[in-house]
Amino acid sequence: MYDIRDPFDVKLVGQVFVGGSIHKETNVIVVEDQELKEQPDATYIKGLKIDGGPQMLQLSLDGKRLYVTTSLYRKWDEQFYPDLIENGAKLFLVNIDNDLKSKTENRLKLNKEFLFDFGKLFDNGIPYLAHEMRYPNGDCTSDIFIK
Repeated sequence: MYDIRDPFDVKLVGQVFVGGSIHKETNVIVVEDQELKEQPDATYIKGLKIDGGPQMLQLSLDGKRLYVTTSLYRKWDEQFYPDLIENGAKLFLVNIDNDLKSKTENRLKLNKEFLFDFGKLFDNGIPYLAHEMRYPNGDCTSDIFIK
């Protein structure tokens, strides 16, 4: 998350690492990254590993919650995140401190109490992939539905 109020002095004010392929439980080795001192740990919410990476984002109308799903397209997921195909997608939540006067060092925080597991959606043993979600009548990330 960046504070862009002054376009000549953009500031990083929050970040969350979730899933993806660069965490410590993959075979990917990060050789150089100016933003990371070391590879992040794998992310677990409610005891479940977040397979795949953040793909589709939905910001709440008040700008305080960012909902995230982990599937992009099946063919992409099969190639880059085979565990996601086997375990199903997840929907998780990032809480946002959007107070412009906030002095909090990291204004993004993964909500460890919120998780929707599409791998266990029905009792049929089929893991599902979740791609995109929308608020009725639009939202902050897509106003195409606003009347």
